[in-house]
Amino acid sequence: MREIRKAAVIGAGVMGAGIAAHIANAGVPVVLLDVSRQIAAEAVEKLLRAEPQALMTPEAARLISTGSIEEDLARISPCDWIVEAIVEKLEIKRSLYARIAAHKHADAIVSSNTSTIPLADLVARSSAAFRRDFLITHFFNPPRYMRLLEIVAGPETSGPAVEMVAKFADVRLGKSIVHCKDRPGFIANRLGCFWMQSAIATAFEQGISVEEADAVMGKPFGIPRTGVFGLLDLVGIDLMPHVNASLARALEKDDLFHSVNVALPFVDGMIAQGLTGRKGKGGFYRINREQGKRKEAIDLVTGEYHAAKSIHVDPQVSLITEDSRLGRYAGAVMLKTLAYAALLVGDAADDIHSIDEAMRLGYNWTWGPFELIDRIGAAKFGTLLNTAGLPAAPILAAAANRGFYRGRSALTLDGIHAAIPRPEGTLLLADIKAAAAPILKNQSATLWNLGDGAACFELNTKLNTLDADAFELLNRSIDHVVKYQRAMVIYSDATNFSAGVNLRALLAPARAGDWKQLEAVVELGQQTFKRLKYAAFPSVAAVAGLAVGGGCELLLHCSAVQAHAECYAGLVETSVGILPAWGGCGELLSRWQASRKLPRGPMPAIMKTFEIISMAMVSKSAVHARALHFLKATDGITMNRARLLADARARALSMVTGYHPPEKTSFTLPGASARAALEIAARSFAKQGKASSHDMMVATALATVLSGGETDITRGTTEATMLALERAGVMKLARTPQTIARIEHMLETAKPLRN
Repeated sequence: MREIRKAAVIGAGVMGAGIAAHIANAGVPVVLLDVSRQIAAEAVEKLLRAEPQALMTPEAARLISTGSIEEDLARISPCDWIVEAIVEKLEIKRSLYARIAAHKHADAIVSSNTSTIPLADLVARSSAAFRRDFLITHFFNPPRYMRLLEIVAGPETSGPAVEMVAKFADVRLGKSIVHCKDRPGFIANRLGCFWMQSAIATAFEQGISVEEADAVMGKPFGIPRTGVFGLLDLVGIDLMPHVNASLARALEKDDLFHSVNVALPFVDGMIAQGLTGRKGKGGFYRINREQGKRKEAIDLVTGEYHAAKSIHVDPQVSLITEDSRLGRYAGAVMLKTLAYAALLVGDAADDIHSIDEAMRLGYNWTWGPFELIDRIGAAKFGTLLNTAGLPAAPILAAAANRGFYRGRSALTLDGIHAAIPRPEGTLLLADIKAAAAPILKNQSATLWNLGDGAACFELNTKLNTLDADAFELLNRSIDHVVKYQRAMVIYSDATNFSAGVNLRALLAPARAGDWKQLEAVVELGQQTFKRLKYAAFPSVAAVAGLAVGGGCELLLHCSAVQAHAECYAGLVETSVGILPAWGGCGELLSRWQASRKLPRGPMPAIMKTFEIISMAMVSKSAVHARALHFLKATDGITMNRARLLADARARALSMVTGYHPPEKTSFTLPGASARAALEIAARSFAKQGKASSHDMMVATALATVLSGGETDITRGTTEATMLALERAGVMKLARTPQTIARIEHMLETAKPLRN
């Protein structure tokens, strides 16, 4: 099968530049063209400054070369994949395709990032050869972070062309592929725009406030807390009329979309005033900096802003049936939205799983529409539709008594439940859990069997935090793997690997002055992580999302790491007034001492480790985590989240033959002289107003650990001594009211306190 070795993106706007950046993130050279060389070059400069970061490392920008369509189109000739991402105007796109056809090589694939124009219209005037290698690849913004990629193939598109792009997008770009029919808006935007328009129009109709609507269109249905008005602020309110108009033109007159696509003069007035959301002067919400960064919401009657109100609603999907003001709003919006989703089966896609996947990944819904219907009850949902006078798609009758999902099976158009296909090379822990009972389990963690002698240790706490129960089960799991299996993977399907220690487990004994209990928690973590490090079997941390504090210390003690590209690792304990105390200081220091990136001598590694920990640095990607030495050069990076567990399992099993635990770590540290140098560095920050007196106390404790305490360069420092120094530092800091205040503030606000 052909491979994509070089790519081109034509159109250097926000989407085009973002797509080019992510292709570069995959390590593939990409040509970025626009109407002028200057525009294309400026787009790359914007990528380097973008927040959130479009590039995983600044070095990835070197893989992007720029030019103009007029002068440099011939540079697409060696490219295997050419992505068109220009303005959504049919004739302009057709004209460009004719020019691309004259320059591309015979086997090059061309795709459009259009979200509104049918494929049949795009290639209506193209040659048969061009149509054979043409498809739609609809990315979602921002391309680096949004996992969904909708692919639309035409009747003449070759299977190998679709397979080549899909495989590259899956494995190299980390995308979850959803194959859509050539229908307006495809899946996610067609249903998503219907939901947003329905929610907004109904809010005006029923007199529901912005804050009330977002509270309802949020947690009860597994929708992100932005809700609907907050989401429109994020994507741009001025985009909404254009997308709706495009759908209205393209969809048949009897399509249910037309029933919600009503005029909204208030919104038109906002756009005219420049109130287009976060990119404009404000939107449905704004931050009033004159009032201390107060969040404000707009009144949908008067147009005046007021302090945004916190609205509490029942966080259950049953809100849809509640006979209350907000319950009636929920029912009016979500019944119609879910009814429309059912009508899309056989139209936008042939299977319910694709529609659910599109909404989970494209709009970050926790549950897709058919999963939501199952939570309501398919039969009950049918009754609700009938009462509301809404159309019921035929598939709803088939689901009435059986539901849409049964384990790994989903209802088909034929009325049977069939297994949901998984791409080769993917492994989901959810599938393991659906098919077998756990090996070991307590309230904080579970041990699962992955097969072939590999076990999976899964954290089950909120944000996968670590507590005494988690350590208890990890110790039992180590014993089990030694006796009965060959390797361990540490992983969960949750968004984050681990947010570290359960701060409440530290706060309670600190408040009570129960220092023995607090020290016992610290010592238990140290002993458990060292057991894992020196176990007789290989362990692999499969890391995605946050791996901070104790979560980062956990991965540092594993034999290897297989990290998702979006891995945000860091030893952040100083932000709550303590130190990494489960061996993290020593583990990171030993890596920097072995690094070839620094000059020789004891101080460069100590200074670098001090900088990273004292500033609570967190990696912005897995590649960045490698640069900070949270990952080793030999650790793996997986682009597709769905492939992470399979890759980690394969890595763990590949290490079994001939595996030997590492030798005991030892250090040569300068002691007092190094501590003095670190304290001088910290004082310079204090003089600049960048560090408080308590920051200085934390920095001094950290300096004591990294310098080796009461030692000197002629004596070796053992790992046990480093652990004792970590423990002593934490215990000293935990006795201060400033540290207790920092922990309390973090628990209350999820933000650090600088006191």
